[in-house]
Amino acid sequence: MFRHAGRAALWLVLFGAIVTAIPAAIPQENGSAKFEFVLIGDVPYNPGDDVKLDRIIEEVNKDNKVAWVLHAGDIKNGSEPTTNALVQARFNQYQKFKPAFLFTPGDNEWTDVHRASQGGLNPLERLAYLRSVFYPTPGWSTGQNPMQVRTQATEAAWSEFVENQLWVRSGVVFSMIHVVGSHNDLDPWTGFDASDTLATPNAARIAEYNRRLAAVLAWIDETFAVAESKKAKGVLICMQANPAFESASTSDARRGFNEIITRIAEKTIAFGKPVVIAHGDSHYFRVDKPLVWPIAGGGTRRLENLTRAESFGDQDVHWVRVIVDPDSRGVFSFEPVVVEGNLFPR
Repeated sequence: MFRHAGRAALWLVLFGAIVTAIPAAIPQENGSAKFEFVLIGDVPYNPGDDVKLDRIIEEVNKDNKVAWVLHAGDIKNGSEPTTNALVQARFNQYQKFKPAFLFTPGDNEWTDVHRASQGGLNPLERLAYLRSVFYPTPGWSTGQNPMQVRTQATEAAWSEFVENQLWVRSGVVFSMIHVVGSHNDLDPWTGFDASDTLATPNAARIAEYNRRLAAVLAWIDETFAVAESKKAKGVLICMQANPAFESASTSDARRGFNEIITRIAEKTIAFGKPVVIAHGDSHYFRVDKPLVWPIAGGGTRRLENLTRAESFGDQDVHWVRVIVDPDSRGVFSFEPVVVEGNLFPR
């Protein structure tokens, strides 16, 4: 009896190890039906913008075509203190959205909290708190109608990265990656550690950057591996930072982003179908093709199947309707939706 019980216990331990080694199933809705979702970012940003955000929420909630809402990071401006109360208040406001709500962190809510205007806080402590509030049930979105997603946190090597998420709908792959402004956290935490400089970096800051970069690169690889395995029609990746696509790789603007841009470009070329990078950060709605890349025979030309879609943000409190039609040539199309009540008086 004891021997059998011991074998059973051993089997449960081994089975548990096998299960945790297998990536979680990828939530998906099959078929090729056309659908829509919302892209926002850098909102609310200024005093009184919570009222303007409520107008967006009201419009979105009346639109039964919206499948989900993507927030591309920055739930506040870079000077306002990132208190527990503020983070919770922002989260509570986003929960007014009837569709599923998905969020990728921005630099304003954790990387930049070292600033004196924010109280010289510890960015790592704020990041941990942000994760605890915005990802209460890893593997699920929030919002009034949450949907299941796959999170990188199911992989033992990346257990803290609940924010890196992936799902599939109508043969199109969607992915959230944690890439932030302030040069992706390579800017020194001067308000928290006066000795932190580019020449003498804070060890914890560099360790955070290196680990998150490795996780992001692995998640980009996984995103395109899923796309290839499912013969996806397209891929959309959402992150906070504007990675300075237009700048030279040697410029300071690209510090912290070169490896990510290179990995995305290489995977986009190999995939050969439409890829969208959605981001916020620079507060300028646009849809363009910003990246040039080497071509066979020498020289560089625009990477045609890569599109950048940037959300409204800061003073421009509006939203973007993203229409996904897997049977169309470009798969993705974008409609800026200007909220009448949020217009500036003229």
